[in-house]
Amino acid sequence: MSRKLCSLFSGGKDSTYAIHWALLHGFKMECLITILPGRRDSWMFQYQNVRFTKYQAQVLNIPQIFVESSGERDKELQDLRMALREGRDLGAEGILTGALLSDYQRMNINLIAHDLGLKTYSPLWRKDQERYMRELIRYGFEFIITSASAYGFPFELVGKVVTQTDVEKIISRAKAFGFNPAFEGGEAETFVVSAPLFQRRLNVEGEIHRLGEFEWEYRITRIL
Repeated sequence: MSRKLCSLFSGGKDSTYAIHWALLHGFKMECLITILPGRRDSWMFQYQNVRFTKYQAQVLNIPQIFVESSGERDKELQDLRMALREGRDLGAEGILTGALLSDYQRMNINLIAHDLGLKTYSPLWRKDQERYMRELIRYGFEFIITSASAYGFPFELVGKVVTQTDVEKIISRAKAFGFNPAFEGGEAETFVVSAPLFQRRLNVEGEIHRLGEFEWEYRITRIL
């Protein structure tokens, strides 16, 4: 079994939880791979507040490979290949992802990793979405909603650290309005401020922006 991994890391709940899973299962994290797309509508990568992941890498005490990409569909796959090759050169034998349901993301990662001789691990794949959201809170993950764009979403949660009560509200709204409660369809994005593996909690400052009737953002301005 491949024991040395690099993790695709966006700073959100899914990639952070995947690292938690990997370390609990005896894997060693060689590096984090973070790709910053040049456009919001990237097919592969999270855009919102990704440049602040360097602070999370510091409190995780894991080296980070940071790659800027145009965000164009084919070009960002080339950038991913370059980043995975760099991770392999650092000693990684496999790649860790926080993919939940996206066949497009998982297929492309698997194909590139296979070409590079890397095994892929996606511990959250097809995990029950409601159960997963509740587990995050129970296991001590604290995350902020940094963007939301789904009809029926409780937009008052944008910029707020999500609590157990908030999770139940999200699940209830998801059932009523038909969006994914774990946001795998892009309904919302998150930024983790505290987790069991963090050496300390991150204190985040930012501003809430309403971009439209059903589109809100929390733009991080500073992390202490």
